[in-house]
Amino acid sequence: MAATTHTVTNQAPPLVGYDAYTSDRPLAEAVERHLAPEVFAEAREELVGQGRSVGSAQAQEWGALANGNPPLLRTHDRYGNRIDEVEFHPSWHRLLGRSVAAGLTDAWGRPGGHVRRAAGFMLATQTEAGHGCPLSMTHAAVPALRTEPALAAVWEPLLTSHVYEEGLRPPGGKAGALLGMGMTEKQGGSDVRANTTEARPLSGAGEYVLTGHKWFCSAPMSDGFLVLAQAPEGLSCFLVPRVLEDGTRNAFAIQRLKDKLGNRSNASAEVEFDGTTWARRVGDEGRGVRTIIGMVAATRLDCVLGSAALMRQALTQAVHHTAHRGAFGGPLLDKPLMRNVLADLALESEAATVLGVRLAAAYDADTEAERAFLRIAVPAAKYWVTKRCVPTVAEALECLGGNGYVEESGMPRLLRESPLNSIWEGSGNVQALDVVRALQREPMALNAFLTEVGKARGADHRLDGAIKGMLTELADLDGIEGRARRLAERMALVLQGSLLVRWAPAEVADAFCASRLGGDRGSAFGTLPTTLDLRAVVERARVEV
Repeated sequence: MAATTHTVTNQAPPLVGYDAYTSDRPLAEAVERHLAPEVFAEAREELVGQGRSVGSAQAQEWGALANGNPPLLRTHDRYGNRIDEVEFHPSWHRLLGRSVAAGLTDAWGRPGGHVRRAAGFMLATQTEAGHGCPLSMTHAAVPALRTEPALAAVWEPLLTSHVYEEGLRPPGGKAGALLGMGMTEKQGGSDVRANTTEARPLSGAGEYVLTGHKWFCSAPMSDGFLVLAQAPEGLSCFLVPRVLEDGTRNAFAIQRLKDKLGNRSNASAEVEFDGTTWARRVGDEGRGVRTIIGMVAATRLDCVLGSAALMRQALTQAVHHTAHRGAFGGPLLDKPLMRNVLADLALESEAATVLGVRLAAAYDADTEAERAFLRIAVPAAKYWVTKRCVPTVAEALECLGGNGYVEESGMPRLLRESPLNSIWEGSGNVQALDVVRALQREPMALNAFLTEVGKARGADHRLDGAIKGMLTELADLDGIEGRARRLAERMALVLQGSLLVRWAPAEVADAFCASRLGGDRGSAFGTLPTTLDLRAVVERARVEV
């Protein structure tokens, strides 16, 4: 029998049995702000249920199991027949089924659908971020498919269904379907116009066969994929189903699954099209980028929401740990320097959340002005929020000390996930240059952006100064490409500041404007001015179990 050498004390209890929605005040307030009263009550009930699920021990176990048991590629069956299937742990299917049932692929056709989905997507991501990929791709595919009404009539009801059915079968035989995406190739990366995959027309209207490859194919277990290939008239968009209408498997050879830094529960694959891969054109020939750009914009917003969710979960864990961990005569949470660190993290998290939900609300409004606003605000937000995710999660991990560096804490999983959204759907340079393109080609986009930030003008002198500096930067477009990151950062910070000044508690807006816009901080977290009401900022981020 082992000797007892000590009693375990001064360890934070597990953070389970809490409501991840109502305890996230910035998120809950944003949902209420942007939803009509007649929609809000139903949405709140749904999100509270999802929030309790996310905070449950069961969902947390599913997330850990899905992450700890990565997908496996089965290229052939026992008899040597090519099957190209990806096998997932049951916990993955449970998480995906719960998120589909919560409507996380159903935003385009219901009132307030994008705000409701944005909040739900942020909650689901905090359980296990990997299963967010098929949710995001399926949700985002809808506007691209709508360019072909006949295709949309078949596929949209399946993609927006609240029923998840695993397994490869003809779409007509399923109650719900998922869609993936394949754009990039070995030689081109983000430069998709350098793609070499060839689409050869068949006799049937809109039918083609593909020859080529995709270097990153997202969610390879999906029922279909939107891909880009070179048709006779140029780069075009195509729908590639995994199973054809007669029940036969389409030629879709999965070469291998990527061995990734994070996002381990999700599969990303390299695939080959052998010249017999059947595809249906989506949109006009030669207009592939324009056809698929709506899908890309929607997934970029999900990158913002996903990063905001990771920051929120990291902050939640840091605040919970420091509230229950004593050191040097009292709770860590009450130590002035730790309070400064936590408040700084809380500002980053709240600014990301408020911005992400505001962008989702613009999708719901769907006016000309809001569409113009999204054209410039989405790449700016995607650039900045995803860039802030890595340092935020790393600092939150440090708040747990050595405990945070141990896998069982869950913090290393968050840290490995944190760089991903900055890379997916166009890395930092691509986003910054997209901001520049919007400035140069779409005057309405800048007007809409300035109208939005102008709503807070005069409310805070530091915000006013930041707006003035941004306008000075915008007035000089010489050498703009080399300054694109600087400009995108400024625009994102000004937008965040304007939203917080309008909607956040005074202590949050004051601290954000002082540190992010007024320059009164150091380079590391935990260097906020001590004259600010940091205790109130931290208490706002605290979760009660």
